Amino acid sequence: MELIGYSASVLIGLSLGLIGGGGSILTVPILVYLFGMDALVAGSYSLFIVGITSLTGTFSHYRKGNVDLTITLIFGLPSLIAVFIMRKWVMPAIPQHLFHVGSFELSKPVLLMLTFGALMLTASYSMIKGRPEQFHTQKKEPGYAKLILQSLLVGLITGFVGVGGGFLIIPSLVFLAGLSMKKAVGTSLSIMTISSLSGFLGDLTRQSGLNYHFLSKFSAFAIAGILVGTYLSRYLANEKLKPAFGWFVLGMGTFILITTILKLNQINI
Repeated sequence: MELIGYSASVLIGLSLGLIGGGGSILTVPILVYLFGMDALVAGSYSLFIVGITSLTGTFSHYRKGNVDLTITLIFGLPSLIAVFIMRKWVMPAIPQHLFHVGSFELSKPVLLMLTFGALMLTASYSMIKGRPEQFHTQKKEPGYAKLILQSLLVGLITGFVGVGGGFLIIPSLVFLAGLSMKKAVGTSLSIMTISSLSGFLGDLTRQSGLNYHFLSKFSAFAIAGILVGTYLSRYLANEKLKPAFGWFVLGMGTFILITTILKLNQINI
């Protein structure tokens, strides 16, 4: 299973390199189902993996002029603050056992996986529906207020489930910041770097015993994937890749919801 897991980690980087998002949402399921990690621990590991992989992609896009540093700061700083607060104070404050009605009990890890499955279905719809650039016909002034509000929302989601949120960031940068699709992809990676690594830092200040050898190995495979994906993006049609990957994410999200609900029923029987 570990061999499959490391192979799947390459897919995370490939997706980030090819379409600028989507891949990070696979990190937690890979860690939970292929490496047997607890959902909460997987969230912490995911933040580091996504952050360091996105950083590699950011350097590549920056050299091509596809990173808007002003928008990165405007969107990234509120997101950074939201993620850090979420991981350092809010997540530890959420009780392990949330509530129970009769024999039914909802725990924190189960809520996390249910939320994650629902988020994957949302992300898959965004990818299957198509790229927002088809609606992007002219340059417009950035809507900074809406951009900051969206940044806070992305930060809260990133902090809760441990994903980069590229499927939310890219449409925001196109519609609210007026960026071209290419710049939105590069800027999204820079924002995911900031928010994900700040979330991991929030976790780092309250826990120890992280397996850095595993993190380094897993991240190396993901980084290899994003380097290959960034290179291939010059030759492969994004319009066809994104919907295809969206269907894959849809299947994964459905699987997570079904298995979590079945496991929940077994626990409560």
